[in-house]
Amino acid sequence: MIAFIDDHRDVYGVEPICRVLPIAPSTYHEANVRRRRPESTPPRIRRDEALKPEILRVFNESFAVYGANTIWRQMQREGFDVARCTVRRLMKALGLQGIIRGKPHRTTYSDKSAPCPLDRVNRNFKAEAPNVLWVSDFTYVSTRAGFVLDALEQALHDRRPCSGSGLVHHSDRGSLYVSVRYTERLTEAGLEPSVGSVGDSYDNALAETINGLYKAEVIWRKGPWQSMDAVEYATLEWVDWFNRRRLLEPMRNIPPAEAEANYFAALKGTAIAA
Repeated sequence: MIAFIDDHRDVYGVEPICRVLPIAPSTYHEANVRRRRPESTPPRIRRDEALKPEILRVFNESFAVYGANTIWRQMQREGFDVARCTVRRLMKALGLQGIIRGKPHRTTYSDKSAPCPLDRVNRNFKAEAPNVLWVSDFTYVSTRAGFVLDALEQALHDRRPCSGSGLVHHSDRGSLYVSVRYTERLTEAGLEPSVGSVGDSYDNALAETINGLYKAEVIWRKGPWQSMDAVEYATLEWVDWFNRRRLLEPMRNIPPAEAEANYFAALKGTAIAA
């Protein structure tokens, strides 16, 4: 708006333009003074201008999904002395908003005739240590090449759990998870299967939550998708960011990888002290 007045003031004059635009002549003249004499700019405005690119950077580095609270926490981690209300105000000025999750879609169809393991979790998703509880679920992603089936579970190759360690693998009652082949694979890996009740998303709420975040932050926001390769690459990027850099409130606002490293470091420290 200031630039528009600059371009047309010689023809129409400042006051006539300001009568049409939602800006007072005094505001325009004050902005001109600040441009000529930057030292006259109030400290709060100078600080706002310095913080805006940092807020934008954190927002973009978070896959553009963080809201004001999490952006504020990330900036605190980086050493910025800034108030939460200031981050919220500047995000509004920049037109930035975190992701809002949409409506869920049904992907679970149970086979009531198939034998089914017991529910060993009973909605208690708090694990005392890594590799004590895994949750799994799957979701459909529409592409122009058809449908992509993403099994959102921790890979045995990556985590390498010890057989017989008591690790529980929990899922909903979908026919995929109670199939003979899937159950046999869990047994081979030494995992204890656990399955929730029929038609109750709360029994697998943790996995449902991750799926909801994945759909809202990646699939619905960046689609439509042209190919399976595009979906796979975007999913890998998001999973890497989620595990290594995303701040999670249940973990005291640190990334999962950092929380796991802290756990094992504390164990090592306790063993040395003993």
